[in-house]
Amino acid sequence: MKFCRFQPVVVAPGAVAHPEPCYGLVEGEQVRAVAGDIFGHWQATEQSWPLREVRLLVPVLPSKIVCLGRNYREHAAELGNPVPSEPLIFLKPPSALLGPEEPILLPAISERVDYEGELAVVIGRRCAQLGEADDVRPYLLGFTCLNDVTARDLQKKDVQFTRAKGFDTFCPLGPVVETELDLEAASVETRVNGERRQFGRAAEMIFPVDVIIRWLSRMMTLEPGDVVATGTPAGVGPLRPGDVVEVEVHGVGILRNPVAARS
Repeated sequence: MKFCRFQPVVVAPGAVAHPEPCYGLVEGEQVRAVAGDIFGHWQATEQSWPLREVRLLVPVLPSKIVCLGRNYREHAAELGNPVPSEPLIFLKPPSALLGPEEPILLPAISERVDYEGELAVVIGRRCAQLGEADDVRPYLLGFTCLNDVTARDLQKKDVQFTRAKGFDTFCPLGPVVETELDLEAASVETRVNGERRQFGRAAEMIFPVDVIIRWLSRMMTLEPGDVVATGTPAGVGPLRPGDVVEVEVHGVGILRNPVAARS
């Protein structure tokens, strides 16, 4: 299943308008509204819209966004960093979230802002203190695409990552949450203006998804809707005003965002 958050931009005659965003299921070229809590009890309703008549939003509203750094060997090498001996984590603020088709805004304070396409995990139920033998799958809602946009020059200047990765619009997320994904075959690809810049397979991660979730759960409680970004493959590079960047997790969808200078 593919969950989404959406707002209709065209309301059919006689249909109930949705002034507030709501959750839905993407079924081919249709979006069907969902009643209830996608993290608990929910059901599909009879209301549906053509996909072209809705605006897809950030698919979940996390309390926190936990990201892994240097989880692909070639990416660590391209930035001259050692491979970590345990997961290297940092946080992006929820205020950085950006929906599909919304513009990434480049701050004037930075001279180089990079794309970083990633596979992201969405937590489905509260997760804490998992043991080494615990199965993580019951705690996951599914998977989505994330762009860990980074002011590379500020990252190097500050050493730590908070400012460089925390600007508004620096966390595009979506377009949907896919509940079923074969991680053995999953891959992430980033394109800028249609040209492939990154490609990596989930199987190439230094720390796979199950290891990441168990490790994180022993230091922080992961809440329903929280997002865990699993790291970016090699090939990061700068974005410029007028670019269009796409992050595709094969089997999930394509997260597309234009790029503009912050006015």
